[in-house]
Amino acid sequence: MKKIVNAVDDVLTESLQGFVAAHSDLVVLGRDGKFVRRRDPTPGKVQLLSGGGSGHEPLHAGFVGLGMLDAACPGQVFTSPTPDQMLEAAKTLAPEAGLLLVVKNYEGDVMNFEMAVEMAGDLLGPVATVLTDDDVAVETSTFSTGRRGVAGTLVVEKLVGAAAEEGADLAACQTLGTRVNAATRSMGVALTSCTVPAAGRPTFELGEAEMELGVGIHGEPGRRRVPLMSADAMAEEMIAALLSDYADRPDEVLLLVNGFGATPLMELYLLYKAAADRLTASGVKVARSLVGNYVTSLDMAGASLTITALDEGFARLWDRPVHTAGLRWGC
Repeated sequence: MKKIVNAVDDVLTESLQGFVAAHSDLVVLGRDGKFVRRRDPTPGKVQLLSGGGSGHEPLHAGFVGLGMLDAACPGQVFTSPTPDQMLEAAKTLAPEAGLLLVVKNYEGDVMNFEMAVEMAGDLLGPVATVLTDDDVAVETSTFSTGRRGVAGTLVVEKLVGAAAEEGADLAACQTLGTRVNAATRSMGVALTSCTVPAAGRPTFELGEAEMELGVGIHGEPGRRRVPLMSADAMAEEMIAALLSDYADRPDEVLLLVNGFGATPLMELYLLYKAAADRLTASGVKVARSLVGNYVTSLDMAGASLTITALDEGFARLWDRPVHTAGLRWGC
């Protein structure tokens, strides 16, 4: 497979250096390249720290900045960051008002964040965690126990980041993050596999007339492999799965159409129309929307749909200013 690299072993290091150089007004690289943090932190507020394997850009480093994360720890491709990375980032943040960890529900991420907190002891002060598990496709996978945390993580980071910026305390931020996650559902579809640079070959094989319904962001298997569908049929199946997962169907939602890295915006907007039409036909109003590549899977062709049931508080926090490499409005 053709890739724009110098040496496979240096992909993450050089990519992070390029990212920080390109966005030097927003972020700086931590010691030994272990994490990315805000250049101009807001003093006295709850600090938000997240992280995970690389290959999902702009998640998570691309969401470091005003109104979202204060720091992010990138692991190697599809590999959890190490506890020492997380501990170094947490100590640098010096969270006087408390530290909130936003952790996707993958065994490595959960274990390593827990280890970092144990290693810190009393150095960090109060620490709380929000676990994201918005993927309705499968209950378990090779990476997780229970549901996977996928594109809904962006919504949690945005809303909790806005609340922290307004001065919400640690308990309120944790409660909010848990509520947002509980209100959020996601499901993805793959048209091709992704290719991990170190492997140099596709993670899995799909026939020309096949697609993987419910795929994970690391290429984990989904609900089933099916014949290639039209965009309308994809949207109908995914929206039905998302809505059926709510005990009470929401009245208004945020709709996020997220590309996996190799899907053109033309196709993502086409899928947005199909999904929005399906929600409207189901009596659900699309009150907020976002379309683009935000939680990717390297070079995978495909997309995910995420809906978050909105109330006035969620909608207000979504609209609050944000200025990161990956998201910016109101600034």
